[in-house]
Amino acid sequence: MRDPFSIAGKFKPPSQHFDVVVVGAGSAGAAAATRAAKNGDRVLLVDENPLSPGLIGLDVPLFFGGRATAAVQNKGRMLEQVIAANPLIEAAFEAGVEVMLGTTVWGAFVNGPGLAALPTPMVGLADDERSWLCGFDRLVVASGARDLVLSFKGWDQPGVMGANAMHALLTRYHAFAGRSIVILGSGALALSTALLAIERGLRVAAIVEVRDRLQGPAHLVERVLAEGVPAYTSHVVAETHGGLDGVERILLAPTNDPDAPRVEIACDTICQAIGLVSAIELLAVLGAALMYDPARGGHVPVIAGSGQTSLPGVSAFGDCAGVAADDPDYGLDWMRALIAASGPDVIVCQCESVSRAALLGVKHPAYLGAVSKGMARRDIASLREDGPINQDQVKRLTRTGMGPCQGRRCREQAAMMLALSTGDRLADIPLASYRAPVRPLPLGVLADADEAPEMEAGWDVWFGIPTQWIPYAEIDTDREALQLAALSVGEQV
Repeated sequence: MRDPFSIAGKFKPPSQHFDVVVVGAGSAGAAAATRAAKNGDRVLLVDENPLSPGLIGLDVPLFFGGRATAAVQNKGRMLEQVIAANPLIEAAFEAGVEVMLGTTVWGAFVNGPGLAALPTPMVGLADDERSWLCGFDRLVVASGARDLVLSFKGWDQPGVMGANAMHALLTRYHAFAGRSIVILGSGALALSTALLAIERGLRVAAIVEVRDRLQGPAHLVERVLAEGVPAYTSHVVAETHGGLDGVERILLAPTNDPDAPRVEIACDTICQAIGLVSAIELLAVLGAALMYDPARGGHVPVIAGSGQTSLPGVSAFGDCAGVAADDPDYGLDWMRALIAASGPDVIVCQCESVSRAALLGVKHPAYLGAVSKGMARRDIASLREDGPINQDQVKRLTRTGMGPCQGRRCREQAAMMLALSTGDRLADIPLASYRAPVRPLPLGVLADADEAPEMEAGWDVWFGIPTQWIPYAEIDTDREALQLAALSVGEQV
């Protein structure tokens, strides 16, 4: 007997359908869209830039750290800046690509296990006012990379940000509020960030490197030092101090001599340029096969030479398919030094106020009240006795990564801390899962779905669990018994 509450056959066809949908209008995405259009395909190119001020304030998708100026409030100006900064967008438009800017891709879905009722593969789109579904025959994900973020004392105040976010504010938006910058890291990313800042008239007060020498290419090291930028090797952040506008100074501690005096540097911005992370949220939601590849920067999609993922018709290009990582232990070296310099009370998850001690002690957030005796006896070591550590399990127990930024500021460092605490390899710590929507959206926008009446009729009982899905208004009434009886025989009241 066919389940009358099944969603099969009740999805409306999407309001739009394209031969190819490309997510991300950076160099890889815009080039792919232009090629497809020139081959005769009907192509949609979607990019979330210009970002809304709300997303920037939540550090999504990059770690903006409260250093965007009020210029980001002017959407018209932001749109002009985005187009001017990337001529490939105009080239795609001229090739016949339909371009949607300022549009969030909050999900992507194909038929598969647990999701067999879709009329066609679809992406979920949203702007400031509404959300809708768009069908596709082929999907190209070119979502780029985001900042690797690590914690230290005072990192939760305005002025601590990521290198990719700084590049965006300086080159794409022209809306960077800082003036004096300390850069953490000394690889190619850090050195190029320093040179960009100097080019834009900013003061680079220092480059800080946890290892005993600068890590980047020799020609970039030479250029940065020639600009008179002080470099502090074998140093790490001990703490930062700030005021109403955020960071005002940073204290550095030597890693090779705990008794040596600390170095104090005045600055208004601390830029983390330790590494980048492939933005694989959509690929994870789609169900594409992922792997841990240290040479490609960590968790990345499994791809063939042409960019083909494990899903038919879904490709990945650019930084979301992997970022160069010459030394996979570099981030771990920073994490070890930061833990040694600033101790267990430093916040790891800003959204949920989870400290390092709470994460490794597997404690729920303080705002949930006192810890029970049973909870107090639990920690990572006791959890490890039950089997391999799983980051999703720890996330559910501590709420690390469950806030509005959706783990972008804490996911990687939490995995590093778990690996360092247990002695497991970072590759053996499973990636914390992603779920749609992969961007925080107002409920009023996300709920604005054009559902068929047949779909709407079953929301109270979609999962067929009577004790959980009785209509709210009928709990503890005579109608509740009728609902239970109707569910038991497959009839709808």
